[in-house]
Amino acid sequence: MGEFKVHRVRFFNYIPSGIRCVAYNNQSNRLAVSRTDGTVEIYNLSANYFQEKFFPGHESRATEALCWAKGQRLFSAGLNGEIIEYDLQALNIKYAVDAFGGPIWSMAVSPHGSQLLVGCEDGSVKLFQITPDKIQFERNFDRQKSRILSLSWHPSGTHVAAGSIDYISVFDVKSGSAVHKMLVDRQYMGVSKRKCIIWGVAFLSDGTVISVDSAGKVQFWDSATGTLVKNHLIANADVQSIAVSDQEDSFVVGTAEGTVFHFQLVSVTSNSSEKQWVRTKPFQHHTHDVRTVAHSPTALISGGTDTHLVIRPLMEKVEVKNYDAALRKITFPHRRLISCSKKRQLLLFQFTHHLELWRLGSTVATGKNGDTLPLSRDADHLLHLKTKGPENIICSCISPCGSWIAYSTTSRFFLYRLNYEQDNISLQRVSKMPAFLRSALQILFSEDSTKLFVASNQGSLHVIRLLEGSFKHLHTFQPQSGTVESMCLLAVSPDGNWLASSGTSAGVHVYNIKHLKLHCTVPSYNFPVTALAIAPNTNNLVIAHSDQQVFEYSIPDKQYTEWSRTIQKQGFHYLWLQRDTPITHISFHPKRPMHILLHDAYMFCIIDKSLPLPNDKTLLYNPLPPTNESDVIRRRTAHAFKISKIYKPLLFMDLLDERTLVAVERPLDDIIAQLPPPIKKKKFGT
Repeated sequence: MGEFKVHRVRFFNYIPSGIRCVAYNNQSNRLAVSRTDGTVEIYNLSANYFQEKFFPGHESRATEALCWAKGQRLFSAGLNGEIIEYDLQALNIKYAVDAFGGPIWSMAVSPHGSQLLVGCEDGSVKLFQITPDKIQFERNFDRQKSRILSLSWHPSGTHVAAGSIDYISVFDVKSGSAVHKMLVDRQYMGVSKRKCIIWGVAFLSDGTVISVDSAGKVQFWDSATGTLVKNHLIANADVQSIAVSDQEDSFVVGTAEGTVFHFQLVSVTSNSSEKQWVRTKPFQHHTHDVRTVAHSPTALISGGTDTHLVIRPLMEKVEVKNYDAALRKITFPHRRLISCSKKRQLLLFQFTHHLELWRLGSTVATGKNGDTLPLSRDADHLLHLKTKGPENIICSCISPCGSWIAYSTTSRFFLYRLNYEQDNISLQRVSKMPAFLRSALQILFSEDSTKLFVASNQGSLHVIRLLEGSFKHLHTFQPQSGTVESMCLLAVSPDGNWLASSGTSAGVHVYNIKHLKLHCTVPSYNFPVTALAIAPNTNNLVIAHSDQQVFEYSIPDKQYTEWSRTIQKQGFHYLWLQRDTPITHISFHPKRPMHILLHDAYMFCIIDKSLPLPNDKTLLYNPLPPTNESDVIRRRTAHAFKISKIYKPLLFMDLLDERTLVAVERPLDDIIAQLPPPIKKKKFGT
């Protein structure tokens, strides 16, 4: 594997935003997740739970509800009173419609997917018709006395249940009038509370309404008579969310104590056809409030204040007991937030509304393997660059020479020139950036820092020549005919002749920068690309996919390399394929052309193409025997994959030079320590 001096960086003070709501789409097996900063993420559960798309947040968009409609259309609503539809191709907002009811607290799509309901602050429930191009207001239901916090359609589409403060209303959709009002008991642990908030409702086919509230209760109501049928007290705090399976044989609820409870419909006796709801499984995978839950055919999904997206498989529903049946806990975005200037040993950290530039520390001390060396110069925080306006930063990059910084928001593109004078740094903004650069999804500088490549959300790629304090637009590569595909990943060859780009539909295109034309398209693959890079000298393109497959494609020969064909023929080690975090970065050793360096959140790997590939009987994670063995034995038992799990969670790792690595870690304990304190629970014996 080789010895490296490693800069172990832990001063990237990144805190993911909390999860506010999730929405599962059964047809496409995708999960939409909205966060407290307004960001919306799309996870492809069929592609190893990869985060394939995201929509940047906005300070004024506090999303409170998220849902899918017919035709794979995604809607959100929030406290700014607007209903938003997202363009899943261009990765931007298609339009926003004001509901004129104040802040929107809840939203639900009809079972047929053609109508949309929103519950507002002023107590109104508004019905919208979903047309092919937009949504159109149809009518108001009877106004209630307090805000509508939860909504659920009856599977037939004829009635709607609405949860408010202290009561649940049942509406007739045709007339818009309330046919029942069910008052909720304010009693909480024997004490009468001032208010009881209905955080969630679910309407079942048999007319049962299930409600969860701030008194810690799960209650079952008969909508025909408006009476309480059954009551479960499950928590000492709020029960904040509920989701029911499509078959209506189980549902899941989340509490403010961080517990997720699973309820199932089971037979009263073994021979009886009579069934009842029973609380079967509690799960404690969260430290803070579980704000939202979803129920897929094979898993329970939950998210909340502690920023984790937890996917808990239902073992009885999983046919094959493999890594798909393992618990998933997704914390960090599947995109890069860090870029590096190797020449000046600088790191650029991307936050929601600002960028930080740091210079790495240095040491003159030496030591043996595993030693921690004292710093002769500490890491320096050189720059804090804050954005103007309410929009979140989409992407950012620093040039390899350290003299340029670029970043993009939804409406603007920024380019800065940096000047270094001893310990001082000055910043000069490049003015009059063209409007077509805004909403860039990926930014990349060439190795010599003379060109800037910008991938737009409309599928086009812009090539910019950088001059002293200014720029010149050289060329724009237009998307292939008939496609408007957002480009999410870029890679440029060290010699500056080739540019590779990958879109959201797993296609990879290679462009010739010298002649400014499309060179070739890599054969398509079923799973999305998570990382790509072009090797020096050989110009081989290495591509990592979400199913953990790695391909090597020769750009000059327009075909897969012999090594790539060999590894596809033999197959990867089963433990390699069972990893549940995607490869997010690939790089190469300048003096060792046979080495490929890559990492995910929990391992760093060097693939040595000169060594034999491991088979399933080989030990993958500890391939080398003890050091006292002879070189012949060590060579005979060694294989191509050299894996280190010392650094985790690993957000970024790259070579600074042939003997030095930089690793940026973000320990989960540091994130939890900066969150609001969780609800204190009394433990036995204290």
